[in-house]
Amino acid sequence: MKKFIYIISSAVVLIACDSRTYEEISDNTPIAEKVTYNKDVKAIIEANCVSCHSPGAQALTNYNQVKNNIDNIIDRISRPTGDPLKMPQGGSLSPAQINIITKWKADGLTEN
Repeated sequence: MKKFIYIISSAVVLIACDSRTYEEISDNTPIAEKVTYNKDVKAIIEANCVSCHSPGAQALTNYNQVKNNIDNIIDRISRPTGDPLKMPQGGSLSPAQINIITKWKADGLTEN
């Protein structure tokens, strides 16, 4: 009888467990207000990109450089973990940060 109860209890626990992906449990809350470079994007870029992308051919140190490279930036930050072209190297932006950058493009890439 104890073995039967153990099997039933185990089955209930296994059925109750929910397997969800990272995207399903992440903060993907839509951003209601207009996203701008100075208010929203600049801090993300400075904290995650500038250490490698400072003055040079791939610099991302100012509004125009980020704006002119937005398609490449979105492509690189959106790649799956393990992709050698994913940025930032050795980590990832949060889904909320990726949403901010993506919405900035959709909102027209405004500076202020």
